[in-house]
Amino acid sequence: MFTNISRRRFIALTAATLAARNSALGADAMPTVPTDLDHILLGVSDLDRGIAFMEERSGVRAMFGGVHPGRGTRNALLSLGPRRYLEIIAPDPAQLSSATHAESMGDQLKAFTAPRLIGWAAHTLNLMDVVKKAAAAGIAIENPREGSRARPDGKVLRWKSSALKSDFDGVLPFFIEWDSDSVHPSQDAPVGCTLERFSIESPSAKDVRVGAGQLGLDVEVKPGKKPLLRARITGKKGAFELT
Repeated sequence: MFTNISRRRFIALTAATLAARNSALGADAMPTVPTDLDHILLGVSDLDRGIAFMEERSGVRAMFGGVHPGRGTRNALLSLGPRRYLEIIAPDPAQLSSATHAESMGDQLKAFTAPRLIGWAAHTLNLMDVVKKAAAAGIAIENPREGSRARPDGKVLRWKSSALKSDFDGVLPFFIEWDSDSVHPSQDAPVGCTLERFSIESPSAKDVRVGAGQLGLDVEVKPGKKPLLRARITGKKGAFELT
């Protein structure tokens, strides 16, 4: 467990390790996983079925994380290695949607017929710097907003996040800055899985590549017939792929 390591120290150590690995690959080599990738989101219509889906493929059972008040969702988590994790996100039956409110993420997930990757997050130590960098490049991005989630043990995780106003149908990430008092989910989620490769595909690959570069994201971008996230994970049962 790393709960006694500060968040900033933990990120700094992880970044140094990744930088050394990428240096060994060569200055022009694209890392198999984006250096700043924080987590990937697997959307499912039912959390228990999503947990079973991942356990069948990986041999690791995800841990219930908590609920997202106001979003209509709850989640379960798996560590994917240092500073990375998988979030299985599903509707929260206890949060009933109201006809007077806009459709929540939970409402959207109810329609899923099979689990699929729906997004990813890139971490940062200074979210406002990211917002300013995006604005300077002419990229529309939301102002940082506060987020929180109560864990089953009662501890509250807090963060700030900003989403791009145009993420090319979900292939570019949102950005997250974790509160200095919050333990990163990868540190206490069940272990046994490693994210080996992560890439994105898009019919607008050239524009996506430009946007990723302006935002400082070292993510592999490939041409594709439709927007797609692709993750190769190695678990206790071997390697498998999520899209």
